Amino acid sequence: MDFLSPELLPALENYALAHSQEELPVLKELDRQTHLRANKPRMLSGHLQGNFLQLISRLMQPKRILEIGTYTGYSAICLAQGLTENGILHTIDNNAEQESITKEFIKKADLEEKIKLHLGNAADIIPTILTENEEWDLVFIDADKPNYALYYDLVFDKVRKGGIIIADNVLWSGKVLTPPNEIKKNDKSTKAILDFNQKNKKDNRTFSMLLPLRDGLMMAIKE
Repeated sequence: MDFLSPELLPALENYALAHSQEELPVLKELDRQTHLRANKPRMLSGHLQGNFLQLISRLMQPKRILEIGTYTGYSAICLAQGLTENGILHTIDNNAEQESITKEFIKKADLEEKIKLHLGNAADIIPTILTENEEWDLVFIDADKPNYALYYDLVFDKVRKGGIIIADNVLWSGKVLTPPNEIKKNDKSTKAILDFNQKNKKDNRTFSMLLPLRDGLMMAIKE
């Protein structure tokens, strides 16, 4: 049964925002500055998804969070709200263009001691962060789509039992509904997202669910 008419979705999203926790002032300012100063501002998580990430983090109270794909730091600041007193969030990005705005707002959020920014290739950096006995409580993947499966595999063994992996953009602006024979040969991102979603569906090591929030979030709890 369909409860929501498609034409009502924009208004309902506004209603959801109006009846959700207020956006933190530092995040509201970061949203504005991202639109003024950064390329592709639609990559920003935004208020509704940011609140959801913050809610998950607050429920988990993680000690160690890994974020793959920083952009301007909006989602990192959201996720860091649930960290334990001595917790830390490691965030990785290969684009130095956003480094200044990211560091500026991490400082404004008073999270310099809790968020560590790594610049470079995530596949090279991920294996170097944790010690042998450390594990991730929460991982958020929001980077280059062709490498989603690689990042998932790189972190999986270091995610604790009961830990959560979240991947963004798994609906890929609706392109996941494109018939396979109509996907362009050079469209590596759409193919990668389709493969990644199937990989999660078939992974019996987790309990997973794809949420149609914003551009789609895949959530997997390690069992």
